[in-house]
Amino acid sequence: MNTAKITLILGGQRSGKSGYAEKLVEAEGCGLYLATAQAFDDEMNDRINTHKNRRGEMWSTLEEPFDIANIIDRESKVQRPILVDCLTLWLSNLMIAERDILIETERLISVLQKSQGPVVLVSNEVGQGVIPDNALARKFVDCAGRMNQVIAEASDRVVWVTAGIPNILKDEKE
Repeated sequence: MNTAKITLILGGQRSGKSGYAEKLVEAEGCGLYLATAQAFDDEMNDRINTHKNRRGEMWSTLEEPFDIANIIDRESKVQRPILVDCLTLWLSNLMIAERDILIETERLISVLQKSQGPVVLVSNEVGQGVIPDNALARKFVDCAGRMNQVIAEASDRVVWVTAGIPNILKDEKE
């Protein structure tokens, strides 16, 4: 497979990172789309539907807001890449459920390192703007930044997407 074993795709909201990730996986054939979003309101439901409608018939989809490590561990196959979209929504879910983010992230990295097939992870880079004005938002930005750093360290390839244009930040050959 041409896809790195672990690929992290970063970018801002609506940067084109999910579309780029989908094209990477589609180039390999059938993929498993592991969706982490939960539709708490109509706007989020619309976003989820936009993503679903963009994907073709070659995708299988599993929705899991919390236990993505278990899904990757169970579903990883050499000839079927997994796309996780997205880690920042997963982080939000963990925070809402008051789960231990460090333990969950370490578990995810452990599973990624032993996965049989490639895994592409999408995450928002949220720490480049103004410092949020409330403690919860600051905690989220801090947690997202730390999570992205440790996932990037464990990844074979890291791609930054801006305006739909991918820029490779890290590319280690297996």
